[in-house]
Amino acid sequence: MNDLSLQRANAFLAAVSQRVAVGETLQETPAEIGRDLDLPDPLSTARAVRALIARRRLEPANGSYRLLDARPLDPGERESIGRRPRRKAAPSEGLPAAARRAGESYSDLGRAVADKLVELGRENAELRVEARQLREDAREARSARDDAERRARTLAERSRELESRAEMAESNLRALLASARTGAKQDAPVGDAEMAAILGVLRGDDEAEETEAVEAVEAVEEPTAAG
Repeated sequence: MNDLSLQRANAFLAAVSQRVAVGETLQETPAEIGRDLDLPDPLSTARAVRALIARRRLEPANGSYRLLDARPLDPGERESIGRRPRRKAAPSEGLPAAARRAGESYSDLGRAVADKLVELGRENAELRVEARQLREDAREARSARDDAERRARTLAERSRELESRAEMAESNLRALLASARTGAKQDAPVGDAEMAAILGVLRGDDEAEETEAVEAVEAVEEPTAAG
């Protein structure tokens, strides 16, 4: 500490000791005391306060400072509180600023690329599972469609077969009825109402239609018996 700093620190200490007793807390701010002492700038006030704290004349307390000792500082008096040791610089901090920024940029870029690769891998796996499920669904849909087509073909063939048998039965029945009526009216065709009633019995209609068919046949056979 040079002589000027020593004088300012002792002047500041004297001003504090005039305001409070030892052990009491200062109510005014260091800036206000510095203005009263006409110190040139806030930096000079801060240096004086720091010198007094380092030599155990003041201590921080409740946002202000407490007076510990009113004795003036002696020339060459050493600090009682050592300064905080400097933090050891990291390996990258010894490099120029541009190099540090480049290293941090490459590191950030590497982390970003790795995170993106992990994300893409996860998305790829999800897409593979979804594609596999879609293939299974498509296979099941094709199988169901093939079954439906086979059933449709079977039903269509059965329907054609039944229609053919019905047409054959109708033709045979018309021929039989025509031959039964040969004795009375050789050229009289079988009426549509009579044929519908008879076909209703063949196709499984109700009992009333069956009765109508029987009556129609009997009506056809009566003229033949009479002849």
